[in-house]
Formats: sequence, C-alpha cells, structure tokens
Amino acid sequence: MSDIIHLLPDSVANQIAAGEVIQRPASVLKELVENSIDAGASLIQVFVVDAGKTSIQVVDDGKGMSETDARLSFERHATSKIAAANDLFALRTMGFRGEALASIAAVAQVELKTRREEDELGTHIIIEGSRFKSQELVSCSQGASFLVKNLFYNIPARRKFLKSNSTEMSNIVAEFERIALANPSVSFRLVNGDTTVLDLPKGNFRQRIVNIFGRRIDSHLIPIKVDTSLAKITGFVGAPDSARKKGAQQYFFVNGRYMRHSYFAKAVFTAFERLLPEGEQVPYFIVFEVDPANIDVNIHPTKTEIKFEDEQAIWQVLLAAVRESLGKFNAIPTIDFDQTGRPDIPVYSKEAFDVAPPEITINNNFNPFTTESTSPPLSYGTRLRPTTPSSSPKQWQLAYEGIDIPTEPVEHSLSLYSNTEDLLTQRREVSTPCIQLQNRYIITTAKHQLLVIDQQRAHYRVLYDQFLTLFAGQAGVSQGLLFPLTIDLSPSHFIHYERIEPNLLKAGFDLVRIADSTQLQLQGIPSGAEGIDGIAFIQNIVSQAATGEVEAEDEINHLLASALAVRKAIPAGKQMTAEEMSHLVDALFLTETPTLTPDGAKIIFTIEEGTIENML
Repeated sequence: MSDIIHLLPDSVANQIAAGEVIQRPASVLKELVENSIDAGASLIQVFVVDAGKTSIQVVDDGKGMSETDARLSFERHATSKIAAANDLFALRTMGFRGEALASIAAVAQVELKTRREEDELGTHIIIEGSRFKSQELVSCSQGASFLVKNLFYNIPARRKFLKSNSTEMSNIVAEFERIALANPSVSFRLVNGDTTVLDLPKGNFRQRIVNIFGRRIDSHLIPIKVDTSLAKITGFVGAPDSARKKGAQQYFFVNGRYMRHSYFAKAVFTAFERLLPEGEQVPYFIVFEVDPANIDVNIHPTKTEIKFEDEQAIWQVLLAAVRESLGKFNAIPTIDFDQTGRPDIPVYSKEAFDVAPPEITINNNFNPFTTESTSPPLSYGTRLRPTTPSSSPKQWQLAYEGIDIPTEPVEHSLSLYSNTEDLLTQRREVSTPCIQLQNRYIITTAKHQLLVIDQQRAHYRVLYDQFLTLFAGQAGVSQGLLFPLTIDLSPSHFIHYERIEPNLLKAGFDLVRIADSTQLQLQGIPSGAEGIDGIAFIQNIVSQAATGEVEAEDEINHLLASALAVRKAIPAGKQMTAEEMSHLVDALFLTETPTLTPDGAKIIFTIEEGTIENML
C-alpha cells in the first residue's frame, strides 16, 4: 500500500494561510498599513479602486527594505519582529505575522517598490499567486509602496463571496479609522478612486477623534485617566447627552492595537447606570497600556480579541476611572446646597393683590348619556396625526374672493379601505362600542370574542403600513424646516448613507451634502413626521443600514417606515374618545397583519365567550 501522507506545495499552504489572514480587501489594508507603522512611517497613503477588488495601494515614507529583505519578506514565516518563541510575549509591534505578505501574494498580484535612505536605487518585485515573476533595481522614493491587484483572482469561489462595493468599502474605511485612531502621531490619507475619503494630519488623540467623527463630538468628550500597576488607562467617554440608540462610536485600544472586549464594555455601561435611557449607548475611545507579558493577542486570527491576565481587576479600575471622570466633569446630575444667594420667591400680600374667588358655572341641560362626540376622530391620512377643529370666523369667504374653491371633496392620496371593506363591515355588525382601560387598552368585541387591544401598538401597526405604502408608491411630500440641521456622519457611515440616500429622498427627507465633507444638511422632513429628532433619526437609520448590511430597497423602506411609525404612534396613557377608538380599531383590522406589530409584539389579546362563561 502506497503512502498517503504528503507535504502540501507552498502555493497551496500559502492559500490556506490566506484564509485566516486575508478575508476581504480590508484585511489587506490592515496588514500593509500595520507594516508601514512598524517601519516608522510618518505619512501613510492608501489608494483604493473598486472597493479594493481591483487594487489597493499602500505608500509610506518609512525606513524601507534592502534588496535581500524585500525578497525574503514574501517567504512564509519571514519576520523581523521575533527571533525566539519567548519574543511572542513581549511584542510591541503590529505587523509581526510572518505569513502576512506571503498570504497576500498567494491570492493576488503584488508589486513592491522599496528603498532605504542610504541606498541610491530601490527594489522592484512582482509576484503573482505565490509565483515570483521579476526583481530589478528601480528609482523610487524612500519607504515602501505595495500595490495589490485583483484580489482572489486565482480563487473564484472566494472572490464570489465578497460583498457589494459599498459594504466592502465601508469595511475598508472602518479598518482605516481604527488604525488611524490608534496612531494619532502618524499622518494618514485614504483615497477611493478620485475621491479623498479621509485626510488626517498628525496630532493628539482628541484631535484625531474630531478629525474623523466631526467637530460636534468634541463638546461631548469627557477625558479619563488612571495609572495603576496593572494598567494605564487614558482616553475619552461621551457625556450622557451624546447617547444614541445605535451607531455610537465605541473603541478600545491596547498597546496601540484595536480590540473588541465585551467585558470591558460592560464596565463602561455599568458606570453610566441610571444616567442613560434604556437601550441607549454613549461613545467611548479608551486606550490601555499594559505589560505585553500580561496579554495574549493570538487567541483570534485578526487579533481583535485579546486575553488579559488580570481581567477582573482591570474591569474594576476601568469602572472606577469612568465614574470618577463623570463626577469630576459634572456629568452626573447633582443638587447644589451651597448656594450663597437666596432664590427670589414672591410673597403673597393681601394689600398688594386683590384676588377674587373663582366662580362656578353649572349647565343644567348637560346630559352625560348623550352619544354626540365632542372630539374629532383620529386621522389616518398622510398627515398621520389627529386634527383639531377650530371655529371658522364669520364672513370667512371674503378672504378667498377671486380664488376657485372646489366644491367636490378631494380624494385622499392614501386610502386604507381599498380591498377589505367586507371585513370592516362584518366587524361593525357584530361589534360593540369601544371602551378604554387605564388609558392604554381598547376593549371591544367581535363575533364571539372579547378583544383587548394595545392602543399604542395598534397605532404603530397602522402608521407602519401607511408609511410603507407611501414609500413603495409615489414620492413623499417634504416639509421644509425653519432652521436646517447639520448631521455629522463618520466616513464609514457616509458610504452606507450614499446607498440609502435615494430611499430617504423619496420618503420626503430633503438632504444636501455640505461641500466634499461627510456632513449633511437636513432641510426638510416628510410631511406627517413633524416632531421627530431629525439628526438622531437619520443617524440611527444609517447605523441600522451599516450594522445590518441592508441591501434591498424593501428592507430600507421597512427601516424608514418602522422608525417613523414608532415615533408618531400615540403613547400609552393618552385618553381617547369612543369615536377615536373606533376609527383606530377599524384601521387596524384593515392592515395586513393586525395582530402583530412590525417588530413582532402582540397587539390583540382575545378572550373566547366560552372562557368567560366558565369563569362565572
């Protein structure tokens, strides 16, 4: 029997290694930029074409490589960072993975130009799919220039699973932001095609945060600083008024490396207990400096998950540091009992005020059992809000002389009663008048059932269906704002905004980009959406599109309709008239799914007639 175990060819081994190191274009950027940082570069430029699928070029002004080093850098396990196994526990550099360049060269076409300061000529190397093509001397500037073309060109199955250009570009920008935040002393520039996405001069940590995420965040940053034998912790947390539902910028760094750490994130969240509404988050940018021997950065291929030896103790230190900063910078509400001045409280004086007792009027003709309604029904048209009647002044026609006023009623642009009038008629025939319980539930009957309806959830479902119909059909009507609002988006979120911008404009949002920045000016909102926080609304919608990788137009319309409806729905605790309740229940039964809200919450609770009889 012949032997069945054999060694893999280097080309296959490199492709397997690339599966761990190079998952998408953003992975290439991460490895190359980290190598540039380790080379002592003061300026790193990244040029991307076709979201990195066509090419990614990283150019730095670092110390460069000799001709021999340039050739060896593409060999497996080649590195300048470690010489023995123990060196793995004292690493302070970033791109120490020996197989990084070899893995990139195994799945792409790579060109390297590099020169040291002391050399007159540099080295030009071309490698395709792990195959060495050429090496020659060339005139080039000091540093290194890596050009990676046609990623996964020789592995079609891997290339097929890459996401859309907007998603891949968003990952590239997010990775670029993390590296730039961790290295504020280095200048960075990211260019996508002909557009400069980020141009970041060197500065301090706070300046780098503001340069990436906009000036608005600067006023919300609260510094934290603590130095212990376990770790030195510095950085910033957001003030409570900067909290948002989704999309808050949250970053941890350890020894210049970005990391994810849910345990430490809980420490920050615990520090903000009772300061934030439920479900909201604050931004934070926190840097840890610890002894490399006390952390393990090799538990995850991308090195974003890091194990700390003294995790619980550092958790307590972080919690105390954040709480101390919140108290020091008056982020926690307090009562000042040391006021020197006395409040000016007016004192009642009988001589100064001649107050008459209130008069009580009684209507002897009032009948509490009259069925005439004194309140208008809820309106479920495109305005999506109750309308309040007002008495018309006498001779009002004089104000409209010379204007043709239509005598026939104008057909509403959005009808709820198009295809299911039979269902509505059937319910009316067997139903009784609606009763409100605790200003929250509507009680009515249908056939042989008692229905208990959550009024807020019912209105949410009705409004959601109306907005969804509106977005799927004609363009929404925009209502201009008296004072336009400025919205700051991070570069990575702005890419997702550009993808859903047509849907937002069609819904009735009037949005204009400010120059070539990632800022937007909100000049109008959809008619019927008055009262919403326009800035928070747009930021949350973009954040949901970014985190959920929403691609289809229907999904984006769902996000818009759901977000608008939940903000416009009548709140629990609102007192409703019998006619308002009847209109709401009628509209609910005409929706596609009257029993559940768009997010799956139950709207109607039913009690069968037999159940009631058995209870008595």
